Amino acid sequence: MVGHTDLTTETLTLVEAELSARLLREADGAKGVVRVGAGVPVAAGRAARRAGRPLVVLLPAQGSVPAVLPYRDRHAAGELLLLAEQMRLMPYDPEGRDACVAADERMITTSRRLLAVWDGSPSNGRDATAHLVAFARARGIPVDVVWPAGATRRTPATAPASVTVAASAAPRRTPAASAAGGGRRPGAAGSGASGPGGPRPGGQPRMPRS
Repeated sequence: MVGHTDLTTETLTLVEAELSARLLREADGAKGVVRVGAGVPVAAGRAARRAGRPLVVLLPAQGSVPAVLPYRDRHAAGELLLLAEQMRLMPYDPEGRDACVAADERMITTSRRLLAVWDGSPSNGRDATAHLVAFARARGIPVDVVWPAGATRRTPATAPASVTVAASAAPRRTPAASAAGGGRRPGAAGSGASGPGGPRPGGQPRMPRS
């Protein structure tokens, strides 16, 4: 079972009820298989319990031990451990989107039927549900699309507007500030320079030439 990762809480409740009804119609001995994660996998696990179907949960592995799950999936993993009849290790990186998609593809190739919680939209950089549906159909695996009436997806959060911080210009020095701070210009009054008509060293005035 696969599906969108951005379903609302209300939609997950609808999906759980619909999946439970679908699983009840499956032949005896049918199992539900999900890759560990929040959202649809938990709804599928609860649906399998309600329908009396065994649940198999796939866990990411590094070598022969389970890999560390992303924080967002850890609480869900705890519930799935309680719901599962069987846990299986599968080597993939739970932090990598492509690795997770490849793990779902391997899961699909061993399935008799795919239940896909899908609204019919194409895949994008965050969601690969449409790709997985096409992957199953291309291999002759029957696909049951689950999208209950009233189901919705969360709207991506609006990114905050960028803020441009202008660098403050260096303060301009006024003549008064220059005089007070000792920043005297050459030839200015009181600078000690001997310009025409200015005071000579010692304070004696310069006599004009005839």
